[in-house]
Amino acid sequence: MGGRWRGRLRRATDVGIVLLIGLFLVAVVLDEHDRTREPLLIVLGLPLGVGQSLALYWRRTRPGATLAAALVGGLIIQILVPSVVIPIAALIAISSFAAARPPLRSLPALTALLGVCAVDFASASREDTYFTIVLAIAAWAIGEIARNRRAAIEGEARRAVAEERARIAREIHDVVAHSVSVIIVQAAAADDVFDTRPDQARRALRSIETTGRDALAELRRLLAVVRPGGDEVGPVRPQPGLARVDELGEPLRAAGLQVAIRVIGAARPLPAGVDVSSYRIVGEALTNTLRHARASHVEVTLAYTAATLDLEIVDDGVGTPGTGFSGGGAPTPWPTTGAATGAAISTGAAIGTSAGSEGGPEPVVRAGRRAATITTAPAPTGRGGGHGIIGMRERAAMLGGSLEVGPRDGGGFRVRASLPLPTELGGRPV
Repeated sequence: MGGRWRGRLRRATDVGIVLLIGLFLVAVVLDEHDRTREPLLIVLGLPLGVGQSLALYWRRTRPGATLAAALVGGLIIQILVPSVVIPIAALIAISSFAAARPPLRSLPALTALLGVCAVDFASASREDTYFTIVLAIAAWAIGEIARNRRAAIEGEARRAVAEERARIAREIHDVVAHSVSVIIVQAAAADDVFDTRPDQARRALRSIETTGRDALAELRRLLAVVRPGGDEVGPVRPQPGLARVDELGEPLRAAGLQVAIRVIGAARPLPAGVDVSSYRIVGEALTNTLRHARASHVEVTLAYTAATLDLEIVDDGVGTPGTGFSGGGAPTPWPTTGAATGAAISTGAAIGTSAGSEGGPEPVVRAGRRAATITTAPAPTGRGGGHGIIGMRERAAMLGGSLEVGPRDGGGFRVRASLPLPTELGGRPV
């Protein structure tokens, strides 16, 4: 409704400008006192005056043609009617032209308008002529300011679109990478025990189904944002958060990993951005463990402090001892005071095992012939080459936090993130 009224107001303004300028120019031509040139004024002056004003109606859609008509008509009328000091139609046209074209094109047009204004030196006072020149420059400046403002708004809109696309790309990467990795590992484990342990194979297949359904629901939610007519889409699943973090460990447990989730401090509601990003960071870290680490145990620690939410994901898989963190320097000690207020510790037993060495059963996902084909040894300096770690760093940086990733001393791999939380005056948590 508002857009339609704005369009009508704009058209009414354009028509009003045409009528006012046209009546003004016709009146000036008819008021010329030199009757010896009356035929010339009627033949040239009136058509040019009316033509200039009519051209202004298209100043938004065809600014170049409008300006050309205004300059030619204005120059001839300046010569025929010296009392017309200000080429008013050309002033309006140069403003519209500058608003639509860059200075590389509008400045030569301004030079042409200044030439038309300089004709007044032959028939008007120097003060009036200089005043007309200043008006021409001011009209061009108004148009240039409008163009710069519009360019800034469009640039901000493009940046917002780019940031939203990057956010959606990160979300899709996290969903697809985690879910597909889990499905591949579960399928390999099910194949290994299909004949000997059909109950475990059936459990793996159920986990594949659940993971696939969850991934499909997440993708539908993300794609609904960019789908044309997305407002018509029905209710979608809310974004995940740390309340569902235990769900991230279930597929890994079903694949044979022992997963422990530990909470330090009193859990509390988190801002939406922190909640979603922390869930995604944990999910990406567990996905990397599943795909690359060849680990048997992984521990997730969520530490709530007054000012930060600290995440740590540690596994016992392949790592390079003694190389430290990629964040630079030795990591700070993990908080241990106030041991696990309301702590929730859950450890999943390995399923689908096969007879191993004297050390006991070994998870099939590590021993199976297909599982071996889906794990890749990490680079000597850790697991830092893919988009996953880049995405985790971007999520932490976007919230003003930090991320450290790298092998642990003694083996294994560690991901540690610290995300700031809003606080009230006095340092109390919100």
